[in-house]
Amino acid sequence: MENGKKTILFHSNFSKKYTGFGRNAKAVLKYLYSTGKYNIVEYASGMKAHDSCLKNMPWATEGTLPDDKRELELLNRDPNKARMINYGSGRINEMVQKYKPDVYIGAEDIWAFTGYWELPWWNKVNCIIHTTLDSLPLLPLSLQAAPHVKNYYVWASFAEKEMHRQGFNHVKTLHGALECEKFYPKSHLEKKELRKQNGIPENAFVMGFVFRNQLRKSVPNLLDGFKIFLDNNPNSNAYLILHTFYGEGWDIERLVIEKWGSPKKEGESNEDYGKRLSVELKPILSRILTTYYCKQCKKYRVMPFQGKESDGKPRELDCPYCGSKKSLVNINPDNGVSEEQLNEIYNLMDVYLHPFSSGGMEIPVFESKLSCNITLVTDYSCGYEGCCPESYGLPLDWSEYREPGTQFIKASTNPYSIAKQLKKVFDMPIKKREEWGAKAREYTIKNYDISNVGKQWEQIIDSLPEINYDFNFGQPEKNPNYPFQKDIENDADFVKDLYKNILKVEVDESNEGFKNWMKVLSQ
Repeated sequence: MENGKKTILFHSNFSKKYTGFGRNAKAVLKYLYSTGKYNIVEYASGMKAHDSCLKNMPWATEGTLPDDKRELELLNRDPNKARMINYGSGRINEMVQKYKPDVYIGAEDIWAFTGYWELPWWNKVNCIIHTTLDSLPLLPLSLQAAPHVKNYYVWASFAEKEMHRQGFNHVKTLHGALECEKFYPKSHLEKKELRKQNGIPENAFVMGFVFRNQLRKSVPNLLDGFKIFLDNNPNSNAYLILHTFYGEGWDIERLVIEKWGSPKKEGESNEDYGKRLSVELKPILSRILTTYYCKQCKKYRVMPFQGKESDGKPRELDCPYCGSKKSLVNINPDNGVSEEQLNEIYNLMDVYLHPFSSGGMEIPVFESKLSCNITLVTDYSCGYEGCCPESYGLPLDWSEYREPGTQFIKASTNPYSIAKQLKKVFDMPIKKREEWGAKAREYTIKNYDISNVGKQWEQIIDSLPEINYDFNFGQPEKNPNYPFQKDIENDADFVKDLYKNILKVEVDESNEGFKNWMKVLSQ
């Protein structure tokens, strides 16, 4: 407690990063700071400890990585260690000692906190974990952590239900936060003008998908569903916007050729085949659009993909707005539209699609709802909350497959379900679409807007006790003379007893040292 205020150490992606965790951090920290009730400290994963861009933050901010380049180079020789240092393990004790928080909040993937519950300050500080879990069965580490995390929050209700089924009834759902005022429906006149600016017919039926081009995003299934819809509804004048980067993940060009192009004929040269394909594919390629962005004038355009260079990178174009040479690029993690521009792109759409294999929280689903689109979402994992009846979305059916190694259940979205639900929206009267869209927006604001999620954070933080720093970070005094307890027959209990009474630490079965001793005893 400092100046009569609780100190909060908030550990997540840097709040100026355009990641899901980063955007949540930005919304939550801005809200908590605005109350004036707390001393805020941000611990920004992936940033250097004292990076210059952290100096002008409204609250104290430090990064997880060492400042020294040589130290970073040494760390990177061990990828596993580098990964955990990047997440924050290297400086977390230093941050707790320096700022003496009353509340520690860790909002990251659960493996970012591996071993934290064995640190000397864990649960002596009020510790909160706010993590995304994306698949069933739940990651074993998430279950191993549960007994040690008193304040355990997940981003989606499916994870809470499974945690409860596993006996951890203290786990609760707290959704990731959105700044909802940045996404809203445009007027009919504005939408008409947006389509005109981007060369999309006013009467087109436009569907869209906003996504990082990762393999867990079901692009092949989406293209199959789009094709089925076009085949069944040839007069729909349908367009598909893929707001993504073609230079990573799925090779979307090859998928389009595979699904719409005819095979090469016997004796046909590669050159002739390429020319024939360009003619055959021209109608469909004019309907599958992506987003280009000018690095100079910061304007964007939604249009057909313009191909790749010989090195596989999307071709850079001259900007039609400012004339800059090779400055118009396919959007990518380093060059992308503003939130205001992204809202315009959502407003180009009549319906939003989000087929995926699993996820912790799919932010574009809810941004699209805020723009009053009906959303079609795979009904698995966090997807349920974007397509349940009260969300005014529509579910996409899926089949189960298992991820090799982890054996996680993943969803393969049914293309026929995509086509069926698209048809349902296509046949909806415009008035009904607008009514559904308005209710979807209301649902999103109620469940995800920072004005509501922030109040939940306030209530949680205010309910926690103040902290007296009566603990130290030194190693506990060992007791090498502790006598073995011969009446403990269970090997696991025997090892835990030795840790507790010789090393003076509590361990569970996820501890690496515990695992090694169990392996020795089993031989």
